[in-house]
Amino acid sequence: MDKVIVIGCPGSGKSVFSRELHAITGLPLYPLDLLYWRPDRTTVTREQLIERIKTIAAGEKWIFDGNYSSTMELRMSYCDTVIFLDYPTEVCYEGIMKRRGTSHPDLPWTEPAGEPDKELEETVLNYNAVSRPVVLELIEKYSDREIHIFEDRSEAAAFLERLRRKAKL
Repeated sequence: MDKVIVIGCPGSGKSVFSRELHAITGLPLYPLDLLYWRPDRTTVTREQLIERIKTIAAGEKWIFDGNYSSTMELRMSYCDTVIFLDYPTEVCYEGIMKRRGTSHPDLPWTEPAGEPDKELEETVLNYNAVSRPVVLELIEKYSDREIHIFEDRSEAAAFLERLRRKAKL
């Protein structure tokens, strides 16, 4: 496990999982939000994002944290490990609600507490119908990778604990 992508519905805890994976393995961590968003809430171009991803992916070790469906297959083509946090909608919706108004280390701004992000909420509510089938199709296409699909937080936590124990040996 040297080149890892962590994917899943917004609110599933990809960033928390990725930071813990980074702490255990020492693999460099690249949150896609930090590659895409600027502090003023503008974005880089798609071409710039792809170039940034390709530059990092050419390296020997890394973790990409995030979905960005337009670049998912590119990242999957470079990775050796896919971690898919495949949690129920309610869990992910609760996750995005909990982080509103808090500082998120993988975003260059703080999400306002009082302002619902309707676009993000729609993404979460429609994830299983729209995005999940695409993710599963890509996982099938790249089935030669090491694939980990976790259906709840306890499975992901147990995986990290096994890695932590293995790292101490």
